[in-house]
Parts: sequence; C-alpha cells; structure tokens
Amino acid sequence: MSPDSMAPGSVRSAAEVNEQIRALWLRAGGSLSTQEREEYELLVVEWAAAIRGNVIEAA
Repeated sequence: MSPDSMAPGSVRSAAEVNEQIRALWLRAGGSLSTQEREEYELLVVEWAAAIRGNVIEAA
C-alpha cells in the first residue's frame, strides 16, 4: 500500500484501520515481508491519527 493509494482527506475509523491491520497479519501468517511491513507502518500511522481524532471529538 502506498500513500498514493489513499484518497486525500479520506477518514476511516480506528476500528476500520485496526481490522485492516489484523487482516494483514492473518494474510502474512505472522511474518511480514518488506512490502507488508511498509503497509503495516502506514496503517499504524493512520490508526494513531484516527485514535487522536476520536479523543479530540470525545473531549
């Protein structure tokens, strides 16, 4: 997954991103390739941003 594959301004919930992270680990069988590691890192950044957004909204 490249940063270009996500539409600018698209916002997914932390739960949606978490589900994609879980699916990635299941597909990979617990060991990520270089490409999968890059995808994972992008997903974690997106997940963290979604979490921060939820905290701000809840405040």
